[in-house]
Amino acid sequence: MIDDLTLLEQAAQEAGEIALRHFRADPQVWEKDGDAGPVTDADLAVDHYLRDKLLTARPGHGWLSEETEDDADRLGADHVFIVDPIDGTRAFIDHSEDWALSLAVAERGAISAAVVHLPARGQTYSAARGGGATRNGAPITVTGTTDAAAADVLTTKPNLAPGFWRGPVPGFKRSFRTSLAYRLCLVAEGRFDAMLTLRPTWEWDVAAGSLIVAEAGGRATDGNGAAPHFNTPGRRIAGMVAGGALHGGLIGALRRDLSRPDHFTLPG
Repeated sequence: MIDDLTLLEQAAQEAGEIALRHFRADPQVWEKDGDAGPVTDADLAVDHYLRDKLLTARPGHGWLSEETEDDADRLGADHVFIVDPIDGTRAFIDHSEDWALSLAVAERGAISAAVVHLPARGQTYSAARGGGATRNGAPITVTGTTDAAAADVLTTKPNLAPGFWRGPVPGFKRSFRTSLAYRLCLVAEGRFDAMLTLRPTWEWDVAAGSLIVAEAGGRATDGNGAAPHFNTPGRRIAGMVAGGALHGGLIGALRRDLSRPDHFTLPG
């Protein structure tokens, strides 16, 4: 039997081909209920394929996906697939290449294997716990930047609101990519020094990328600096801050208690 990482890599490549067929055409688009954003026929096709492929190979694993109705049975499983069929659906709709398939296995709440695949870019980021992180098979590592003024951080402008910070907002350069999974991988390979999001974050957006950052030598925590726990009843974590040497400085500079739901008032 192949290991979990190999299974995820195979599934991501195969599902990526399905997504690309829709991407090259004009995908059907719907708005989810409750102003939850768009979904396309590609999201649903990829979700269906991955669920069949992965659960056939691992019938004892639980399943948590953005595009599958939640089943509380997953909470009793020791191993759970956490999947975002297409992270960055708006980018997908706009024919940008910055969308990704995000696949992870959580073992008793901690991610043990992870793949983030960007089919339109031909890039695959992978990691297994204790095995390091790679991009298209080559090892990757985070940056050693500690000076916020010299750093380039992936985040949205609302996260720079003064109320989130103990003192002056750090003077880093701000950059952006639509997909949270891709943002994490860009940090893992050292193209950016950190990423942060201070809103309640769906587990499927960050599960795979958080391990890839950690295995690239960085840290990926919730907004309070705590290790994220996955496969939770609420399916969300209290934001995410990920980086190389800059991580500790960012956590120290944040002021608000991000575990309090009333502090989640900003997008992105």
